[in-house]
Amino acid sequence: MNSRRVFLRNVIGSAAAVAVVAAGRSLISAQDKEARPATSAPPRPSPIVAARVEEFVRAAHSDLPKTQKLLGADPTLINATWDWGGGDFETALGGASHMGRPDIALFLLEHGARLDLFAAAMLGLTPVVKHALEKYPAFLNTPGPHGIPLLAHVKAGGEPAKEVRQ
Repeated sequence: MNSRRVFLRNVIGSAAAVAVVAAGRSLISAQDKEARPATSAPPRPSPIVAARVEEFVRAAHSDLPKTQKLLGADPTLINATWDWGGGDFETALGGASHMGRPDIALFLLEHGARLDLFAAAMLGLTPVVKHALEKYPAFLNTPGPHGIPLLAHVKAGGEPAKEVRQ
């Protein structure tokens, strides 16, 4: 690029050289834009207030009416994640799952929560859990929120999750 500029300056003058280089950049930029597919992702909304996320995740551990109220007021909370510190992230579904609250977990799933293996284990979704463990046996020892293992989620699920243990 530098030798091209020097050549153009020497041949046709610096003002014309600048115009030619600028035109070339515009042409390249236009070609790049045409080559790249347009994204249709909507603009991102503002972050959710951290205190609301924490309140929602805490409520989902044990309080269905409060969980329903908070989600009704702000549906964006459904997959929000609270960081308890040290990489210990938890969603409302995660809290309901390790506390053995299928009522709260099912409410959250019905409203668009992302199903994870720990919730599937607590809810007794045996085919989901068995298939995941067949493909990725290490999941058995992968810690969930607060370091709680998969088998503890199965135990928290009680009788409906009993089959998952076998």
